[in-house]
Amino acid sequence: MSETAPQRDRKCSTEKDMGTLSKGTRRVCLPIEQKEYDRILLDPIAFRQFLDTQIAQHPEVFPQAIAQGYEFHDILPPSKKIPNVRLRRIQVEHPNNPQGEVFTIAPSFVLPYMAGYSDDVEKALFLHGKFGVPFWGLTYVFGHNDMYWEGLVLRIGRNSIVGTTVKQADKLPEDILADEKHTRLNGEKVYIATTVGNGCTLGASVALQADEKGLTEAYGQFKLEAQNVKPDYQPVTVNTDGWGATLLAWRNLFVKVALIACFLHAFIKIRDCCKRMQPHFSDICKRVWDTYHAASPQLFLDQCAALKTWATQTIPTGPGLDAILKLCARAPEFVKAYDYPNAHRTSNMLDRLMDRMDRLFYTARYFHGHLMTVEYGVRAEALMGNFLPYCPRAAVAAHYQSPANKLNGFVYHKNWMHNLLISASMGGYRQ
Repeated sequence: MSETAPQRDRKCSTEKDMGTLSKGTRRVCLPIEQKEYDRILLDPIAFRQFLDTQIAQHPEVFPQAIAQGYEFHDILPPSKKIPNVRLRRIQVEHPNNPQGEVFTIAPSFVLPYMAGYSDDVEKALFLHGKFGVPFWGLTYVFGHNDMYWEGLVLRIGRNSIVGTTVKQADKLPEDILADEKHTRLNGEKVYIATTVGNGCTLGASVALQADEKGLTEAYGQFKLEAQNVKPDYQPVTVNTDGWGATLLAWRNLFVKVALIACFLHAFIKIRDCCKRMQPHFSDICKRVWDTYHAASPQLFLDQCAALKTWATQTIPTGPGLDAILKLCARAPEFVKAYDYPNAHRTSNMLDRLMDRMDRLFYTARYFHGHLMTVEYGVRAEALMGNFLPYCPRAAVAAHYQSPANKLNGFVYHKNWMHNLLISASMGGYRQ
């Protein structure tokens, strides 16, 4: 292209169509090896025995009405993409449809839309999700093309994050954390409203503005998905950094939730303002964290008062002193956590997961394109993070495969990609 040629002005939509994320799918994914699947596919008795066993073991991946029974509907014709794999469909009752509803039974060794075999792509998606290898890098090493790999990732983002990750209603966390990850879309700042609980990312949605309206809509997707798993779900506490719009958003979504101020954010502000204050810096850090570890609410308030007195007499006037006095002034906010022993008093769990987000987004040089495409991409990265295996050298890897395994206490399949696809049956939604 000539240097003088006019640049094409790309029109990127900033509209969201969240309705596509609340319908689920009619695809039920089950763990079975290809050799066994081929053996039972055309044998209705053997296939029914397989299904009955799966229904008894994992009813959460099937439609609820299947408890009333089901019938075989048909066998789909061979796919042009994978001609040697055919899928059966079953029909179950539905209260609003006298003809019932038809669901496709898919083995976990094939991808949605018959886009390929799970084992052929899982290592590439592992590198992308764990280390941020860009799509062109996957193309260079594994073949296909950039759009193929991007399409696989975006399809993952169409599933319910909560419903795919949390397989039993009683595993939904009562104490959660929330914050906004700042990133860029087409050069403009946007905010990813992130919800975390029990070591897993349970919500990730893009907000164009960090105001009450934008954040209420973004965090609202977590509420929608959580209440699909458990209709009366209500978190007991949510830890936030204290941003006003964040507090209003959570109060709008869950009226009874207790808002817990993050002590770590207050300390980080003090650390950044006081790190050049030698020889006082070490003493400041010790006094602040001694206050945090106070054994009772009254002792916490007393130590905040003592910290204020000491700082006023010792620390010179300036940003450092202001940060310490601000923490002391917020003592009534911090002391609320003592009423909720299981509440998160700091945002460490969320910050660790956001660090991964930050690395992935930087590697991709942030986001370009339509808002809804970015929404799918952000959701996919969150979901993959929940299912990707731990580093083998990590202590937790001796007991659990992934954060989702640790939360649920079990896996459907030893391979993380199969486990994700099975967990995402029906789009992760209870139907």
